[in-house]
Amino acid sequence: MRSLASLLVTGLLIASSLFSQTALAAGSGNQSGTVSVPISSGLVGDDNSAKAFTLDLPSGVNASSINLSTLKYSGTNAVNSLQISNGKIKLSLKGVEASKTVQVKGLYNGQYKFESSIGNSIWRYADGRTWQINDYSPSTDTMTKKDLPAPDSAYPSERVPKVTVNAAGNQSTVGRFWKTLSMEPVDEKYVDQNSIEVTITDTAAWVENAYPKGKKLVIAYQIPIATDDKTGWKDVTETASPPVVYPAMGRFYEAGVKYYYTASANLPTYSYGGTVTFDYTLPTEPTLTGEVQLLKPNPNPTRATGSDIPVTLSLKGLLSAYTDTSNIQEWVFYAKETGNDSSLLTKKDYSKVLTSTQTFDFKIPKAKTAASSFKQDYTLSVVVRFTKPIVTADGTISSLTQSFTSSAGTYNGSSTPPPTATPTPTPSNVKPPQARISMPDQVVAGERFIVSGADSFDPDGTIVKYTWQHPNVQDALYGKSSDTRYDLDSIDTTQTITLTVVDNSGLTATTSRDIKVVAPAPAAKLQVLGTLKENRKITLHNASKNVADDFPMIPGKTKFTVSAVSGGTNADIKYSGSLSGTDNADILIKVAGQYKATLYVENTAGYSATKAINFTVQPDQAPVPYISMPNTVYRDPSNGNKASVTLDDLSISPDYDYLAKRVWEYRYDSDNDGNYAEEAWVLMNNGNQDRINFYPTEVGRYEIRLTTKEEFGQPTIDEFVTVNDRKSADTATQNVTERIVTVLNRPPLSDWSW
Repeated sequence: MRSLASLLVTGLLIASSLFSQTALAAGSGNQSGTVSVPISSGLVGDDNSAKAFTLDLPSGVNASSINLSTLKYSGTNAVNSLQISNGKIKLSLKGVEASKTVQVKGLYNGQYKFESSIGNSIWRYADGRTWQINDYSPSTDTMTKKDLPAPDSAYPSERVPKVTVNAAGNQSTVGRFWKTLSMEPVDEKYVDQNSIEVTITDTAAWVENAYPKGKKLVIAYQIPIATDDKTGWKDVTETASPPVVYPAMGRFYEAGVKYYYTASANLPTYSYGGTVTFDYTLPTEPTLTGEVQLLKPNPNPTRATGSDIPVTLSLKGLLSAYTDTSNIQEWVFYAKETGNDSSLLTKKDYSKVLTSTQTFDFKIPKAKTAASSFKQDYTLSVVVRFTKPIVTADGTISSLTQSFTSSAGTYNGSSTPPPTATPTPTPSNVKPPQARISMPDQVVAGERFIVSGADSFDPDGTIVKYTWQHPNVQDALYGKSSDTRYDLDSIDTTQTITLTVVDNSGLTATTSRDIKVVAPAPAAKLQVLGTLKENRKITLHNASKNVADDFPMIPGKTKFTVSAVSGGTNADIKYSGSLSGTDNADILIKVAGQYKATLYVENTAGYSATKAINFTVQPDQAPVPYISMPNTVYRDPSNGNKASVTLDDLSISPDYDYLAKRVWEYRYDSDNDGNYAEEAWVLMNNGNQDRINFYPTEVGRYEIRLTTKEEFGQPTIDEFVTVNDRKSADTATQNVTERIVTVLNRPPLSDWSW
């Protein structure tokens, strides 16, 4: 008994020793691999908030040798998905978000300047000798007209009086796309609407001046625009209402203006980087692997063209667990149409390397492409031969061979290619498939999402069946890819989806992924649009979007609120009707200051969200009146001893309103003591004229005063504004010496003669 016990102990020790050696041997074959993610910094726009990378494995590493449980991303980005697919690393990352402000240009179709044809119609009266000249007044935003006699003696007159007029046309934004100065596209939603300006670059030669005003383009140009008075215009007689008869006629004179928009944009940016690490097992004996790629046709299948279809295949061989390149005699590559030995092509590579690649060119004859669909299969092999046989545990080897299959196809009569048939199993199909699931890590209840097993693969065959297990989904998954959703009962749970794939030899593989289901709370988005200025219309816009198709937002629950923060009070906020149940609410602010707008939205699942924005309302600036006039004039004996004083208005509106009223006045220093305060103001003109002539009769000094009043240059809400809300100012701030004209008698002329 003592001897038997001793033998048992000895046997256990030997077994233990063998087990330890085996474990060490297995462990000694493990290696660590690292692949870098290409560094991408400052990618602009929401489209870059997530990015997919396809990374090549390091040389000598096979996908089948990787321990998938060790696959790991390291870096500052969050991971959407990480897997091995078709021999490569497939990685999807969320971008690290930042922002930057850049200058952008608004161009037509993102490439060209905008071009507008602006002009006025000029009409010849029925007398055939008088022309009606239409003119635009920039200060009042109205059209005026004046009648001028014909400059020629013909009847009817064919010559229009040479005169400079103003015309206006609307700025076009149709087809406007924004780009950075380096011509990168920028979405309109990132553009600061309050920073948009127009830059005029080119005008017709006869345009004397061109500038933007509000939403219009204003030009001053001379009529006629051509030296030949019979050209440069369009006949618009038929547009008259009521109709006119000859010799009355209408001509439209126009001029081209080219322009573009500039603005600043606040752009979200996204950055990526990091590394992917994994453990893999090195082969212990020389191993030949590789891959075949179909380079042409692309796409595959391809539409038949009525001619031969070129086919190009790339075959790669890779020798692993072997380092003695001097013992490599040659690489041999074979490719043929499956079942057609006469099509066999052979290529050799005598380089002493551990990897080699060759390409093969075939053609699908046009006669075969006449069918509704056609598929040509190809069989390929790569062989590496050694000069001296290699001794392995199973004996000696003088060469290694690996076989592959591929196919190319054509189709007719449909914009969609037919499904690719399943390849015929090959005897070498002994490796199990690899199951892979692509889907989000998190989903909103009620939101449809795609679950795909398309990245699954079989290293030596083809996957023929996909079976899904998916408790609690609302729509069953099927095939390679399909979509589904979870309902409200799954909120705040983690669900598991399992995929089992079967290859053409009946071998299987199973994998699973977890997905977190979260509540479908809406994402409230509020925009404050319009002109942020006193007494102007401001629109609160609900730009929120549904996060789940099953649970849309309830329009009747949408509500805006507005409150004063500083500068004004809640009483200064004006609006009509209700701020609820609408996606656009118009308000008006009476007093400049900072205000807060809040949006509340709610969806049919009972979830709600709010969004608040602080915005600043600027004061409505008064106009700045300014008069240009002579300081000294003389009475004219030939004109009843009257002096002539031309008064020009050079007033401006610093915040781009327009001047709707001008009142011209004077007062005369009757006692010549320099004190005008004791004199009364006398009205000269209140017809909103920007130029008038004043004809004083008395010698002495006259003080001139101009009072201007604005009309809003931007939309308002009329029911909340009064006459006093329109800003006005007079020239009291202008230097008084610039507003005084001295009237003198013209000195007599002496004629000396002998």
